[in-house]
Amino acid sequence: MRIGIDFDNTLIDYDRVFLAAARERGLVPRDFTGSKRAVRDAIRLLPDGELTWQRLQGHVYGAGIGGAVPFPGARDFLRRCAREGIDTFIVSHKTRFGHYDPAQVDLREAARGWMSAQGFLDAMPGDRLYFEDDRERKLARIAALRCTHFIDDLEEVFADPRFPAGVYRILFAESGAACCDVHCTDWRAVGAAVFGDAG
Repeated sequence: MRIGIDFDNTLIDYDRVFLAAARERGLVPRDFTGSKRAVRDAIRLLPDGELTWQRLQGHVYGAGIGGAVPFPGARDFLRRCAREGIDTFIVSHKTRFGHYDPAQVDLREAARGWMSAQGFLDAMPGDRLYFEDDRERKLARIAALRCTHFIDDLEEVFADPRFPAGVYRILFAESGAACCDVHCTDWRAVGAAVFGDAG
């Protein structure tokens, strides 16, 4: 097996960071609660909502990334892969800089720093992190790495006709799965899908 894994919203959970940043900026009421998706949907209803959302993303994925947390079980999954000698790769659509981030924080270095601080790089070599400028390059990288499995939170990645044929598609999301081989809502289910047990 050669397992590819997306980064944003697959290994790293930004829900609390998006909520806090949106409240601080007055983009949602102070008593607003909900996931990243709920925050996004609320902001998009504002005047210039799409631009405001993209600016918030630039902050959270860059300067705000330190407040994000790993999804429970994600590190354990990578450690098990390392123990069992299974090659793993992070393949993420992530530009170097946010389009609307005035601070111009290097998003790729921010992600690497977060992974190192969270202990992810103890379970996999740093040279197995691939950040691509767009989805087309991401899909080409998955093919070039000869991944047998890929784990992603976005259905549209798997539905893209350029997604490599024969790769086992694991959707990591609260809902969905029409385009995928298996749908998992947590990393325990991912482990079961990959290893055939509860790990």
